[in-house]
Amino acid sequence: MIETSDVHGHFFPYDFVERKPLGGTMVRVNTYVSRLRQEYGDNLLLIDNGDILQGQPTCYWSNYIAMDEENIAASVVNYMGYDAETVGNHDVETGHGVYDKWIREVRCPMLGANIVDTKTGRPYVRPYQIFVRDGVKIAVIGMLTPTISSWLNESVWQGLDFQEMVGCAKHWVKYIKEVEHADLVFGLFHSGMEGGICYPDGRMEDASARVAREVPGFDIIFFGHDHIQHNEWVEGPDGRQVLMLDPSCWALNVSDAQIELTYENGRLTKKDIRGDIVSIKDEAIDQQMVSHFRPQTERIKHYVDRRIGRFETSARTRDSYFGPSAFTDFIHNLQLQISEADISFNAPLSFDSEIKAGEVTVADMFKLYRFENQLYILNMTGREIRGHLEESYARWINTMKSADDHLLLLNNESRGDQQRMGFLNYTFNFDSAAGIDYEVDVTKPEGQKVRILRMSSGEPFDEQKTYRVVMNSYRGNGGGDLLIKGAGIDKKDINGRIVYQSPLDLRYYLMQEIERQGSVTPQANSNWKFVPEEWTKPAAERDRKLIFGE
Repeated sequence: MIETSDVHGHFFPYDFVERKPLGGTMVRVNTYVSRLRQEYGDNLLLIDNGDILQGQPTCYWSNYIAMDEENIAASVVNYMGYDAETVGNHDVETGHGVYDKWIREVRCPMLGANIVDTKTGRPYVRPYQIFVRDGVKIAVIGMLTPTISSWLNESVWQGLDFQEMVGCAKHWVKYIKEVEHADLVFGLFHSGMEGGICYPDGRMEDASARVAREVPGFDIIFFGHDHIQHNEWVEGPDGRQVLMLDPSCWALNVSDAQIELTYENGRLTKKDIRGDIVSIKDEAIDQQMVSHFRPQTERIKHYVDRRIGRFETSARTRDSYFGPSAFTDFIHNLQLQISEADISFNAPLSFDSEIKAGEVTVADMFKLYRFENQLYILNMTGREIRGHLEESYARWINTMKSADDHLLLLNNESRGDQQRMGFLNYTFNFDSAAGIDYEVDVTKPEGQKVRILRMSSGEPFDEQKTYRVVMNSYRGNGGGDLLIKGAGIDKKDINGRIVYQSPLDLRYYLMQEIERQGSVTPQANSNWKFVPEEWTKPAAERDRKLIFGE
């Protein structure tokens, strides 16, 4: 059993954003799989765990530009001969028009037992697939993290419901045991190990370990979504050990499980299961696969190399963690200009990207804005705006007790996590604001750090007044829980606060505005700062050197 997960468009050994060779990718996975197929033949099953439709510009080009052609994500999966695939939350983010077409084009079974069609009450795609190899009956059950509504507007998943995973797994394992009489039961879950968002009805974002502990019958659970490598055993409710494998993301690794079965007198008496996370960074590139897809890759290169304007100064994401930055504030300012809102929220969506001074191309827009989010405007009171920022900085900034403390909330154990890289929390939830002037006092406890001084126009800021606040659709739908935990807005009330949703993605409007202006000069707004500066400035220099080595 070979699993890929969270590929995010990393199909070919070329980074269309940075314009340089790319490690890993599906062309190296195919080399590894092809070598094993020579040994195992049909006794090798290749499975993918979703989040394949979003990431590199290859996906954007296929999803929204070359829409009349087969989606390149389907073409790659079909070329490599995958046996099964699940749906990821970023696949759903593309909307029915894209993912329904992709599901039809993929030739292997698309699995999702807990993705339910609200009209029929039945799974929207296949709940499981049975494979028979050497007389052994193998069941693979697919599921998706059920907290989709925390990130995505209902318009993109209309007509679907995402069931709680434990109850769904119990139903289908029981069915498979009683009806299919499977010898082996594997999970293929686009849901992390444990934790994340938790709903009162029991739905959890990352529930793979919980399923293993509470649902008897699984032999292996292949999972993903959290972008963290896992290779461990969890004890099930029947005392049996369940192997948990997660290869992380971007086709840099694969989960590789080997299963040996012993039969005596036609009866299965022993299962020997082993698992590894195998790096494929240094595998040879499958040149035949590269040649096969060269027509598409050449067209994508031509698309991303199109000039759209000029930056007179450079802008780097890394500056965003230490105060106002040209990178974050450029997006803030464009959001305010496009929307005519009063206040803007924005966070660094890429951990460490740079757009250098000079000509700017379509490829640079994927550095500037990583995801296909829409532009939202919400009505929020001044009190809710401050609460939103309090929650953001509580995840971002340490409470300093002395001048020698860290400014940032750091965690060495997260350095291998592609979305935290040494921070305690995810950097894409580090919202700052534009349109207001404020201070963040790092000596104050959580919930009391932010002091809003005025509107940046010079007008007073009123906590009782309602303002129009522009943000991306991930945040505007409640993603990251800043609106819920910070602003104190009930999840069910968020839709009522939305007064505008852009028809196209935010990157499109940013690109359009840069083209209109021709030449732009990104610069920091300097509308907020960390205080007391005699502590925070030296602390920022220390933490910058620790994280980025400069």
